[in-house]
Amino acid sequence: MSASILHQNIVLVLNRNWQAINTRTPAEAFCQMATDTATALDIQGTDFMVPTKWNDWQKLEVREGDASIGTAHGRIRVPTVIVVANFAKVPKKRPKFNSRNIWERDGGRCQYTGRNLRPGEGNIDHVLPRSRGGDTTWENCVLAAREVNSRKADKTPEEAGLRLRKAPRTPPELPVTMLLRNVHDISDWDPFLPG
Repeated sequence: MSASILHQNIVLVLNRNWQAINTRTPAEAFCQMATDTATALDIQGTDFMVPTKWNDWQKLEVREGDASIGTAHGRIRVPTVIVVANFAKVPKKRPKFNSRNIWERDGGRCQYTGRNLRPGEGNIDHVLPRSRGGDTTWENCVLAAREVNSRKADKTPEEAGLRLRKAPRTPPELPVTMLLRNVHDISDWDPFLPG
């Protein structure tokens, strides 16, 4: 395993109720395991998941395809999932402000016409245009059909003869489990993340 992978967030962290709450690097996971604040899951398919403490983890066989690190005592498998011992909550977090999350908040619909948009048919509109002091915030940005946004230009909706279907709002905080993404496509994570 290269040193760079040792510092990538490729280990899923579960609370003691086995709910996904975070990701860690293998280096951080090994530290948590060595101090008994976390236990790794020895996962062999969805039917075989065995919590394994650090001393036993070091003795596990490194299977073909497993990420591992070399030590003075041989290779050690990198865990894909760990369980923290003394944490039961699922923290909440607000989605990041970005165009993908505005698209999700607005359900893929133009907020002026109500039309369902396909990717490439919409963009982000500032309700109060930036040229007139409008901020780039949840409360001032909406998904709009490209042609509607072009027609609106630097006008307010009222000046452009448009009406918002609903006032844009900051989305509520969500359990972090809903916001975690399996960007490395690690199959061992699938049972713990929403589909």
